Amino acid sequence: MSVRITVTTAGGVQYTEDNVLNFSFNKDVYTPYTSLSARIRAERESYTDAAEVSLIIDGNTVHHGLADSLKWEKRGGEDFLVISSRGFTSLLTQNQIEPGLKMNISFNMLMDNFYTLPYVTHENNSDDSSYIYVKPNTSMWDAAANLAYKLLGTYPYIRGANTVMISPYPSPGTFDLSSEKLITSGTELVYSRLASDYHMADINGDYGSFDLTDSDVTALKIVRHKYFDLDMRFLYSPQQALVYRDKYDFRGAERVFCSYCGCRGEDLGDTVSFGSINGERISAVSINGSSRGVFTEISVYRDKFPHS
Repeated sequence: MSVRITVTTAGGVQYTEDNVLNFSFNKDVYTPYTSLSARIRAERESYTDAAEVSLIIDGNTVHHGLADSLKWEKRGGEDFLVISSRGFTSLLTQNQIEPGLKMNISFNMLMDNFYTLPYVTHENNSDDSSYIYVKPNTSMWDAAANLAYKLLGTYPYIRGANTVMISPYPSPGTFDLSSEKLITSGTELVYSRLASDYHMADINGDYGSFDLTDSDVTALKIVRHKYFDLDMRFLYSPQQALVYRDKYDFRGAERVFCSYCGCRGEDLGDTVSFGSINGERISAVSINGSSRGVFTEISVYRDKFPHS
Protein backbone atom coordinates (compact mmCIF):
# COMPACT_ATOMS: atom_id res chain seq x y z
CA MET A 1 0.00 0.00 0.00
CA SER A 2 1.34 3.41 -1.03
CA VAL A 3 1.10 6.26 1.49
CA ARG A 4 2.63 9.63 0.81
CA ILE A 5 2.19 13.20 1.94
CA THR A 6 2.76 16.25 -0.21
CA VAL A 7 3.61 19.70 1.08
CA THR A 8 2.92 22.57 -1.32
CA THR A 9 4.46 25.99 -0.86
CA ALA A 10 2.73 29.36 -1.16
CA GLY A 11 4.41 29.65 -4.55
CA GLY A 12 2.99 26.36 -5.78
CA VAL A 13 6.10 24.19 -5.48
CA GLN A 14 5.17 20.68 -4.36
CA TYR A 15 7.36 18.41 -2.28
CA THR A 16 6.55 14.73 -1.90
CA GLU A 17 7.32 12.92 1.34
CA ASP A 18 7.24 9.12 1.03
CA ASN A 19 8.80 8.18 4.37
CA VAL A 20 5.70 8.58 6.54
CA LEU A 21 6.50 7.17 9.98
CA ASN A 22 2.94 7.42 11.30
CA PHE A 23 -0.28 9.25 10.49
CA SER A 24 -3.87 9.62 11.63
CA PHE A 25 -6.68 10.68 9.29
CA ASN A 26 -10.29 11.29 10.38
CA LYS A 27 -13.59 12.42 8.93
CA ASP A 28 -17.20 12.09 10.03
CA VAL A 29 -20.56 13.42 8.93
CA TYR A 30 -20.79 16.03 11.72
CA THR A 31 -17.31 17.52 11.32
CA PRO A 32 -16.98 20.22 8.62
CA TYR A 33 -13.52 19.09 7.49
CA THR A 34 -11.13 16.18 7.23
CA SER A 35 -8.19 16.16 9.63
CA LEU A 36 -4.66 14.80 9.39
CA SER A 37 -1.73 14.50 11.76
CA ALA A 38 1.53 12.86 10.69
CA ARG A 39 5.19 12.39 11.51
CA ILE A 40 7.60 12.09 8.58
CA ARG A 41 11.28 11.40 8.07
CA ALA A 42 11.69 14.43 5.87
CA GLU A 43 13.54 15.20 2.67
CA ARG A 44 14.03 18.89 3.56
CA GLU A 45 15.48 20.87 6.44
CA SER A 46 12.96 23.74 6.32
CA TYR A 47 9.26 24.20 5.54
CA THR A 48 8.80 27.87 6.31
CA ASP A 49 6.87 28.44 3.06
CA ALA A 50 4.41 25.52 3.43
CA ALA A 51 0.79 26.33 2.59
CA GLU A 52 -0.99 23.08 1.67
CA VAL A 53 -0.85 19.47 2.87
CA SER A 54 -2.25 16.39 1.11
CA LEU A 55 -2.50 12.74 2.11
CA ILE A 56 -2.49 10.34 -0.84
CA ILE A 57 -3.24 6.65 -0.33
CA ASP A 58 -2.81 4.35 -3.33
CA GLY A 59 -3.04 7.37 -5.63
CA ASN A 60 -6.28 8.68 -4.07
CA THR A 61 -6.16 12.09 -2.35
CA VAL A 62 -8.15 11.59 0.83
CA HIS A 63 -7.08 14.84 2.49
CA HIS A 64 -6.15 18.27 1.13
CA GLY A 65 -5.91 21.06 3.62
CA LEU A 66 -4.24 23.99 5.27
CA ALA A 67 -0.91 23.70 7.00
CA ASP A 68 -2.29 24.37 10.49
CA SER A 69 1.00 23.56 12.21
CA LEU A 70 4.36 22.17 11.19
CA LYS A 71 7.34 21.36 13.35
CA TRP A 72 10.64 20.24 11.89
CA GLU A 73 13.64 19.06 13.81
CA LYS A 74 16.99 17.37 13.26
CA ARG A 75 17.74 14.29 15.32
CA GLY A 76 20.61 11.85 14.92
CA GLY A 77 21.59 13.53 11.67
CA GLU A 78 18.13 13.08 10.15
CA ASP A 79 15.31 15.56 9.51
CA PHE A 80 11.80 14.98 10.85
CA LEU A 81 8.54 16.80 10.17
CA VAL A 82 5.37 16.77 12.31
CA ILE A 83 2.25 18.02 10.54
CA SER A 84 -1.26 18.96 11.66
CA SER A 85 -3.77 19.88 8.96
CA ARG A 86 -7.49 20.43 8.48
CA GLY A 87 -9.23 20.29 5.11
CA PHE A 88 -9.95 23.52 3.27
CA THR A 89 -13.64 23.22 4.16
CA SER A 90 -12.58 24.21 7.70
CA LEU A 91 -12.58 27.76 6.29
CA LEU A 92 -16.38 27.53 6.20
CA THR A 93 -16.31 27.59 10.00
CA GLN A 94 -13.96 30.60 10.06
CA ASN A 95 -15.80 32.97 7.72
CA GLN A 96 -18.89 34.82 8.88
CA ILE A 97 -21.77 36.15 6.80
CA GLU A 98 -23.28 39.60 7.16
CA PRO A 99 -26.21 39.30 9.61
CA GLY A 100 -29.76 39.63 8.37
CA LEU A 101 -32.53 37.88 6.48
CA LYS A 102 -31.51 36.28 3.18
CA MET A 103 -34.63 35.51 1.17
CA ASN A 104 -34.87 33.09 -1.77
CA ILE A 105 -31.38 31.75 -1.25
CA SER A 106 -30.25 28.44 -2.68
CA PHE A 107 -27.40 26.24 -1.55
CA ASN A 108 -25.52 27.19 -4.72
CA MET A 109 -25.93 30.89 -3.93
CA LEU A 110 -24.79 30.41 -0.33
CA MET A 111 -21.64 28.59 -1.39
CA ASP A 112 -20.78 30.75 -4.43
CA ASN A 113 -21.89 34.33 -3.69
CA PHE A 114 -20.11 35.27 -0.47
CA TYR A 115 -16.48 34.13 -0.47
CA THR A 116 -14.17 32.23 -2.77
CA LEU A 117 -12.56 29.51 -0.69
CA PRO A 118 -9.63 27.60 -2.23
CA TYR A 119 -10.41 24.06 -3.41
CA VAL A 120 -13.87 24.00 -1.78
CA THR A 121 -16.58 22.60 -4.06
CA HIS A 122 -20.19 21.60 -3.43
CA GLU A 123 -23.07 19.62 -4.80
CA ASN A 124 -25.42 21.36 -7.21
CA ASN A 125 -28.69 22.46 -5.57
CA SER A 126 -30.40 25.53 -7.01
CA ASP A 127 -33.64 25.32 -4.98
CA ASP A 128 -34.20 28.92 -3.88
CA SER A 129 -37.58 28.40 -2.21
CA SER A 130 -36.17 28.89 1.29
CA TYR A 131 -34.46 31.57 3.35
CA ILE A 132 -31.89 31.83 6.08
CA TYR A 133 -31.75 34.24 8.98
CA VAL A 134 -28.14 35.00 9.76
CA LYS A 135 -27.52 35.80 13.40
CA PRO A 136 -24.43 37.81 14.39
CA ASN A 137 -21.28 35.68 14.36
CA THR A 138 -22.88 33.03 12.14
CA SER A 139 -20.35 31.08 10.08
CA MET A 140 -20.91 29.88 6.54
CA TRP A 141 -21.05 26.32 7.86
CA ASP A 142 -23.82 27.18 10.32
CA ALA A 143 -25.76 28.82 7.50
CA ALA A 144 -25.27 25.75 5.30
CA ALA A 145 -26.48 23.48 8.11
CA ASN A 146 -29.59 25.61 8.59
CA LEU A 147 -30.36 25.66 4.86
CA ALA A 148 -29.74 21.92 4.46
CA TYR A 149 -32.22 21.19 7.24
CA LYS A 150 -34.87 23.47 5.74
CA LEU A 151 -34.50 22.07 2.23
CA LEU A 152 -33.96 18.37 2.92
CA GLY A 153 -34.07 17.74 6.67
CA THR A 154 -30.36 16.79 6.55
CA TYR A 155 -27.03 17.92 7.96
CA PRO A 156 -24.15 18.78 5.55
CA TYR A 157 -21.09 16.56 5.28
CA ILE A 158 -17.79 16.41 3.40
CA ARG A 159 -17.36 14.05 0.47
CA GLY A 160 -13.88 13.44 -0.91
CA ALA A 161 -11.34 15.95 0.33
CA ASN A 162 -13.34 19.21 0.17
CA THR A 163 -16.78 18.73 -1.42
CA VAL A 164 -19.76 19.86 0.67
CA MET A 165 -22.86 17.67 0.32
CA ILE A 166 -26.35 18.18 1.73
CA SER A 167 -28.09 15.16 0.20
CA PRO A 168 -27.21 11.45 0.20
CA TYR A 169 -24.49 10.75 -2.34
CA PRO A 170 -26.37 9.56 -5.48
CA SER A 171 -23.89 6.89 -6.63
CA PRO A 172 -22.27 5.51 -3.49
CA GLY A 173 -19.49 2.96 -3.47
CA THR A 174 -20.46 -0.40 -2.01
CA PHE A 175 -18.16 -2.09 0.50
CA ASP A 176 -18.86 -5.56 1.85
CA LEU A 177 -16.62 -6.34 4.84
CA SER A 178 -18.62 -9.39 5.88
CA SER A 179 -15.87 -11.77 4.82
CA GLU A 180 -13.02 -9.47 5.91
CA LYS A 181 -10.89 -10.53 8.86
CA LEU A 182 -11.93 -7.76 11.24
CA ILE A 183 -9.62 -6.54 13.97
CA THR A 184 -12.43 -5.01 16.01
CA SER A 185 -16.20 -4.65 15.80
CA GLY A 186 -18.62 -3.21 18.27
CA THR A 187 -21.06 -0.53 19.33
CA GLU A 188 -20.54 2.73 21.23
CA LEU A 189 -23.23 4.84 22.91
CA VAL A 190 -22.59 8.54 23.62
CA TYR A 191 -25.31 10.13 25.74
CA SER A 192 -23.40 13.08 27.24
CA ARG A 193 -24.87 15.60 24.74
CA LEU A 194 -28.51 14.57 25.11
CA ALA A 195 -31.11 16.94 26.56
CA SER A 196 -34.52 15.92 27.83
CA ASP A 197 -36.44 19.20 27.43
CA TYR A 198 -36.21 22.23 25.15
CA HIS A 199 -38.00 25.54 25.78
CA MET A 200 -38.10 28.45 23.32
CA ALA A 201 -39.43 31.94 24.02
CA ASP A 202 -42.08 33.52 21.81
CA ILE A 203 -41.82 36.89 20.06
CA ASN A 204 -42.52 38.65 23.38
CA GLY A 205 -39.83 36.74 25.21
CA ASP A 206 -42.32 34.62 27.13
CA TYR A 207 -41.93 30.88 27.59
CA GLY A 208 -44.64 28.24 27.46
CA SER A 209 -45.69 28.25 23.81
CA PHE A 210 -42.82 26.23 22.35
CA ASP A 211 -41.68 23.17 24.28
CA LEU A 212 -40.38 19.73 23.41
CA THR A 213 -39.73 16.70 25.61
CA ASP A 214 -37.69 13.84 24.17
CA SER A 215 -39.16 10.63 25.58
CA ASP A 216 -36.16 8.64 24.31
CA VAL A 217 -33.94 10.71 26.59
CA THR A 218 -36.20 10.73 29.65
CA ALA A 219 -36.38 6.93 29.38
CA LEU A 220 -32.61 6.97 30.03
CA LYS A 221 -33.27 8.86 33.31
CA ILE A 222 -31.57 11.95 31.87
CA VAL A 223 -33.00 15.29 33.01
CA ARG A 224 -31.48 18.26 31.17
CA HIS A 225 -33.52 21.38 30.32
CA LYS A 226 -32.43 23.96 27.74
CA TYR A 227 -33.94 27.45 27.34
CA PHE A 228 -33.30 29.79 24.42
CA ASP A 229 -34.69 32.89 22.73
CA LEU A 230 -36.99 32.78 19.72
CA ASP A 231 -34.94 31.34 16.88
CA MET A 232 -35.51 33.60 13.89
CA ARG A 233 -34.10 30.93 11.57
CA PHE A 234 -37.25 28.86 12.04
CA LEU A 235 -40.04 31.43 11.82
CA TYR A 236 -41.63 29.36 9.05
CA SER A 237 -42.21 26.63 11.67
CA PRO A 238 -41.09 27.63 15.17
CA GLN A 239 -41.44 24.13 16.61
CA GLN A 240 -38.72 22.97 14.20
CA ALA A 241 -36.22 25.05 16.15
CA LEU A 242 -36.67 22.62 19.04
CA VAL A 243 -36.74 19.54 16.80
CA TYR A 244 -33.50 20.61 15.11
CA ARG A 245 -31.72 21.11 18.43
CA ASP A 246 -32.92 17.75 19.66
CA LYS A 247 -31.63 16.03 16.50
CA TYR A 248 -28.29 17.82 16.68
CA ASP A 249 -27.75 16.92 20.33
CA PHE A 250 -28.56 13.31 19.40
CA ARG A 251 -25.87 13.23 16.69
CA GLY A 252 -23.78 10.10 16.76
CA ALA A 253 -25.54 8.82 19.89
CA GLU A 254 -25.15 5.24 18.67
CA ARG A 255 -22.09 4.19 16.66
CA VAL A 256 -21.61 0.74 15.15
CA PHE A 257 -18.04 0.20 13.99
CA CYS A 258 -15.45 -2.20 12.71
CA SER A 259 -11.77 -2.03 11.80
CA TYR A 260 -9.50 -4.02 9.51
CA CYS A 261 -5.95 -4.03 8.19
CA GLY A 262 -5.58 -2.04 4.97
CA CYS A 263 -7.65 0.60 3.24
CA ARG A 264 -10.27 0.10 0.55
CA GLY A 265 -11.05 3.76 -0.08
CA GLU A 266 -14.36 4.10 1.75
CA ASP A 267 -15.88 7.57 1.99
CA LEU A 268 -18.78 9.27 3.73
CA GLY A 269 -22.02 8.42 1.96
CA ASP A 270 -20.79 5.07 0.64
CA THR A 271 -22.54 1.92 1.87
CA VAL A 272 -20.99 -0.81 4.01
CA SER A 273 -21.95 -4.25 5.27
CA PHE A 274 -20.49 -6.05 8.30
CA GLY A 275 -22.03 -7.89 11.22
CA SER A 276 -25.56 -6.54 11.75
CA ILE A 277 -24.94 -3.68 9.29
CA ASN A 278 -26.31 -4.40 5.83
CA GLY A 279 -25.78 -1.76 3.16
CA GLU A 280 -25.99 1.26 5.47
CA ARG A 281 -24.36 4.62 4.79
CA ILE A 282 -20.90 5.23 6.21
CA SER A 283 -20.84 8.00 8.83
CA ALA A 284 -17.16 8.12 9.78
CA VAL A 285 -13.81 6.93 8.45
CA SER A 286 -10.56 6.81 10.41
CA ILE A 287 -7.28 5.64 8.87
CA ASN A 288 -4.15 5.18 10.96
CA GLY A 289 -0.73 4.09 9.78
CA SER A 290 2.60 3.22 11.35
CA SER A 291 5.37 0.64 11.07
CA ARG A 292 2.71 -1.93 12.01
CA GLY A 293 0.75 -1.18 8.83
CA VAL A 294 -2.34 0.77 7.77
CA PHE A 295 -5.64 0.24 9.60
CA THR A 296 -9.10 1.55 8.73
CA GLU A 297 -12.06 1.99 11.06
CA ILE A 298 -15.53 2.40 9.56
CA SER A 299 -18.47 3.72 11.57
CA VAL A 300 -22.22 3.85 11.00
CA TYR A 301 -24.21 6.31 13.11
CA ARG A 302 -27.75 5.68 14.24
CA ASP A 303 -29.33 8.91 15.37
CA LYS A 304 -32.15 11.27 14.39
CA PHE A 305 -30.72 12.72 11.18
CA PRO A 306 -31.33 10.66 8.01
CA HIS A 307 -28.35 8.70 6.73
CA SER A 308 -29.88 7.07 3.66
